[in-house]
Amino acid sequence: VQLQASGGGLVQPGGSLRLSCKTSGFRLEVYSIGWFRQAPGKEREGVSCLSYRDRRKFYADSVKGRFTLSRDIAENTVYLQMDNLKPEDTAIYYCARSGYYLTSTGACLAGATGATFDSWGQGTLVTVSS
Repeated sequence: VQLQASGGGLVQPGGSLRLSCKTSGFRLEVYSIGWFRQAPGKEREGVSCLSYRDRRKFYADSVKGRFTLSRDIAENTVYLQMDNLKPEDTAIYYCARSGYYLTSTGACLAGATGATFDSWGQGTLVTVSS
């Protein structure tokens, strides 16, 4: 089982990035995928999740309307499109998989503790700065 996050970089405020979470070793269709982030000196927090059963998407309030989650089964990849980036979005972004059927934003964001997400990628750094 592998999840490999990529696509991070340095971007100016208001800019965009698209993160990719390339998965292997399991069927993406039967796992929920979450994106989480950890800023320097802060705890890891939930950003967004895609629930596998009905492909419902959940977003933290801080990114709602700016970030968009999508999935390409053929490519075994989940994408996080990030628009109108702000300096407070600066963090290492991780993707992770969960065998749970997520039914609420709360359940998604609570995954940051690691209790319900069993495999994690290595993270990709996003820096938003002028």
